[in-house]
Amino acid sequence: MTNPPTKICVFCSTGEGKSPAHLEAARSLARAMSDRSIHLIFGGGTTGMMGELAKTLVSLKGPDSVHGIITEGLIRFERAGAAVHMPEPLIESQYGRKVVVKDLHERKRMMAREIISGGPGSGFIGLSGGFGSMDELMEVVTWNQLGMHKTGVCLFNVEGFWDGVLSWQDHAIQAGFIRDEAQGILVGKETAKECLEWLKEYRWAGTDMNQKLEDA
Repeated sequence: MTNPPTKICVFCSTGEGKSPAHLEAARSLARAMSDRSIHLIFGGGTTGMMGELAKTLVSLKGPDSVHGIITEGLIRFERAGAAVHMPEPLIESQYGRKVVVKDLHERKRMMAREIISGGPGSGFIGLSGGFGSMDELMEVVTWNQLGMHKTGVCLFNVEGFWDGVLSWQDHAIQAGFIRDEAQGILVGKETAKECLEWLKEYRWAGTDMNQKLEDA
């Protein structure tokens, strides 16, 4: 019996950031995923880092390698800001398959279900982003801690972008608010290859609290 494909869910911004290193990181992650035949699960956007990541992987492996999950509200917002409206078949040919869901919570649960169903090495990567990316990252970290999924969460730390979050995590452990064994859930790596290799080697070491994703 063959394993299902490895799937990586990437959280990131629909903006480009001020440094060109952020967009290049998105491209480098897409290339590294292509080299390993890893499928992408992402937020379904077509602009900024999100769009660059999806577009690059589709150009290398085709639209079936990319699965976007977006809410009704966000897709309306994206279309309202678009200078040119592309027909859906053209969008799919450039940015991959897309599913539209009702709300942000269902979006995150569907993303997590996709990762749970993936093959060895599946997990979550945080590229540079803002409040939305942080919300998504902290939710899947918490779900890991509760045993709702057992895959790792890796921060692609471009130009030290995530240094503050990693420092906060260390401080929270030292202050007694995060258990020592939970420190391994969330780590930072500086290259796409390091992120993917860490997820491949990740082994869940938490305490199963008999919580299911449906309970979230």
